[in-house]
Amino acid sequence: MRLVHWLAGMACAVSLSGVVQAEDLQKAIAAEHRDPANVARDVYRNPEETLTFFQVKPEMTVVEIWPGGGWYSEILAPLMHGKGTYYAAHFDKTAPGYFKKSRENFEKKIKDKDSVYSDVVLTEFIPGGDAEIAPAGSADAVLTFRNVHNWMNQGKEAAAFKAFYDALKPGGVLGVVEHRAKPGTSRENMIKSGYVTQDYVVELAEKAGFTLEEASEINANPKDTADHPKGVWTLPPSLRLGDQDKDKYLAIGESDRMTLRFRKPKA
Repeated sequence: MRLVHWLAGMACAVSLSGVVQAEDLQKAIAAEHRDPANVARDVYRNPEETLTFFQVKPEMTVVEIWPGGGWYSEILAPLMHGKGTYYAAHFDKTAPGYFKKSRENFEKKIKDKDSVYSDVVLTEFIPGGDAEIAPAGSADAVLTFRNVHNWMNQGKEAAAFKAFYDALKPGGVLGVVEHRAKPGTSRENMIKSGYVTQDYVVELAEKAGFTLEEASEINANPKDTADHPKGVWTLPPSLRLGDQDKDKYLAIGESDRMTLRFRKPKA
């Protein structure tokens, strides 16, 4: 009888823990500090479902690769504040042009709202470089959103996945969201369009030592044909064609995306 009560108590504790974690995530997503323009994109990026799928919890050590303007930082930083550790592995601080400006803007963002971002650990990610995104074997999760095509453009995608593997603890999660190309798309067209085949992302991860645990259609968009004149940047939010066919592309919405959860083996 005692065993039955103990098991029931454990099940209740696990259930309550899950509820608390869900509430923490929902609170972070609904927080007032978030940019309204970013909130408007939740319908395309599905942050609650995506971070839940990646099994992100407040007490974890999480690394986000190339957070850019901080769209996910606005959620992850308060989620982990005082409980876990959030590493923002941003662009190389010595990089020119867009990369330098993006990093400077991010630094200003996390400085201006100290109460939200005071725990953020700012590092940098240089594919194939020596910069450490987090101490080796320290991260519970490494997350990357719509970046694989950028590393392909540099020929550094394999080096990127190796860096993620090295940063993770055994049993850690690699979460990948990427614009999804049609099967059979050539490497040249993947780089040109910004869309990457799901098979290639899986291949990259598996070659680095990861195991594909699950694929989700959370961020799928069946309206996206992935064959636009300016690649993925034809669609919102970029709208590279300006007013040309703008209503058409707004009606499509943001890109069709794969959402993949990989696991670093425990042994």
